Amino acid sequence: MNELDEQPPDDAPDDDARWMQLAIDEARLAGAAGDVPVGAVIVAADGTILGRGRNRREVDGDPTAHAEIVALRDAARTIGHWRVEATLVVTQEPCPMCAGALVNARVRRLVYGCPNPKAGAVATLYQIPQDPRLNHRLEVRGGVLASECATLLQQFFAELRRQGS
Repeated sequence: MNELDEQPPDDAPDDDARWMQLAIDEARLAGAAGDVPVGAVIVAADGTILGRGRNRREVDGDPTAHAEIVALRDAARTIGHWRVEATLVVTQEPCPMCAGALVNARVRRLVYGCPNPKAGAVATLYQIPQDPRLNHRLEVRGGVLASECATLLQQFFAELRRQGS
């Protein structure tokens, strides 16, 4: 199984899947507000939620208001500095901007749901978090609850097409 395959549930509880459920909740809130349904949470090693985010580009009129960026900002406020040395869990593979922000924030680990075929910068189009030319690399796990994450996006865009948007 490669990192893009759907991750099967283990007999033991899977913390990544539990955190992904929280990110999916954030994604649903984004979709309900008219933004692309992508959500993220940042989790400390002890399981404390440090930050939450969801896409807010439409709501805020801000091209940088991706779920990952919003969650990073929230976590930085929570911990009081820019080094967010924790796990970021997000429903879709990050884009180049967000993958770069994860490197710059010194995120230790990234867990994502479904691949991003048009802008994926973790495994699909680029491998920014693993690029040896950068000053920081992070552990990556993809495919966690990928089907559920992808379904949210597919339904959102199908509805936009139905409405003629």
